[in-house]
Amino acid sequence: MSNIRKIGICTGGGDCPGLNAVIRAAVKCANLRYGWQVIGIRDGFDGLIWPERAMALDAAAISGILPRGGTILGTTNRGDPFRYRIDENGQERTLDYTSRVIDNARAMGMDALIVIGGDGTQKLGLGLCQLGLPVVGVPKTIDNDLSATEITFGFDTALNTATDAIDKIHTTAESHHRVMLVEVMGRDAGWIALEAGIAGGAHVILIPEIPFTIDNICAFVKRRHDAGKRFTIVSVAEGVRLPDDLRATFEEDRRRSPRLGGVANVIADAISRKSHRETRVTILGHIQRGGSPTPFDRILSTRFGVAAVELIANGGFGKMVCLRAGKVQAVDISEAVGAMKCVDPNGEMVRTAKAIGTCFGD
Repeated sequence: MSNIRKIGICTGGGDCPGLNAVIRAAVKCANLRYGWQVIGIRDGFDGLIWPERAMALDAAAISGILPRGGTILGTTNRGDPFRYRIDENGQERTLDYTSRVIDNARAMGMDALIVIGGDGTQKLGLGLCQLGLPVVGVPKTIDNDLSATEITFGFDTALNTATDAIDKIHTTAESHHRVMLVEVMGRDAGWIALEAGIAGGAHVILIPEIPFTIDNICAFVKRRHDAGKRFTIVSVAEGVRLPDDLRATFEEDRRRSPRLGGVANVIADAISRKSHRETRVTILGHIQRGGSPTPFDRILSTRFGVAAVELIANGGFGKMVCLRAGKVQAVDISEAVGAMKCVDPNGEMVRTAKAIGTCFGD
């Protein structure tokens, strides 16, 4: 601890509610408990490639940011210093900027770096740590798919947003007697779709971890209609695996535009053709990333920010803070990355949903 004078903080990957709360907690703890200076690295690791982007993080810089969404430092999911892509005379080139990053960090007097991000960002932080830059990690993703921690900050806020949307869809679906699909984020994990579906009372939940068929969904919709229920709400994860007969066309579209989103449109069209019922789709998209973090996320972010500073003080480099059994702990970043935490198809959460009559299309 006696060797630390100045630390840096960077935020990488997609933005997420609670990022500013982590920054605020880390700065306050570093300043008040240890007397360290803090540098804010702008736009992920780009701010270490071009250090003129850095900003001082003092009491004035973090004032009022606790309830703000996003990140005051900016972020990017394309700034990989190991394989940085640049455009040169209309041709894309890939450069290794890692030595530049290390040299700039040293030139700035940075003794350690807090890296706040998801799986990809943590891998980059680990790589820089192995090259000699002291790094500690803070897990961030609304997807809640990092295996080393019980929950990531940002998930609770995204879950609240998705649940609120499903709540609002209910009245219009019932009024018009429609099948209404709400597509949520989560990439290849179904946590948001599952938990928002349960919390919002969705009748069908489609997640990547459980294969489904359109026939099974339509049969379920018919059973509801026969029982006098003339509308159906479907919670759809953006990374859901389509049945074989629907996959080819959608995957061709995905190759042309390799971004998640829009799978609910394919499912809705198939349900409409098969069941002859009117369908509508709402894709929440980046709405789930925005807005003020929930109290839960603000508290978890604050705990993580303080824990990251304590890791630096104790020389815990190459580690990431995490939540286990309700307590903030630390784990090697190498253990934290690479293993995705997915929904257990036979787990308690799915069994609970099925016990109350929820259909998963399987």
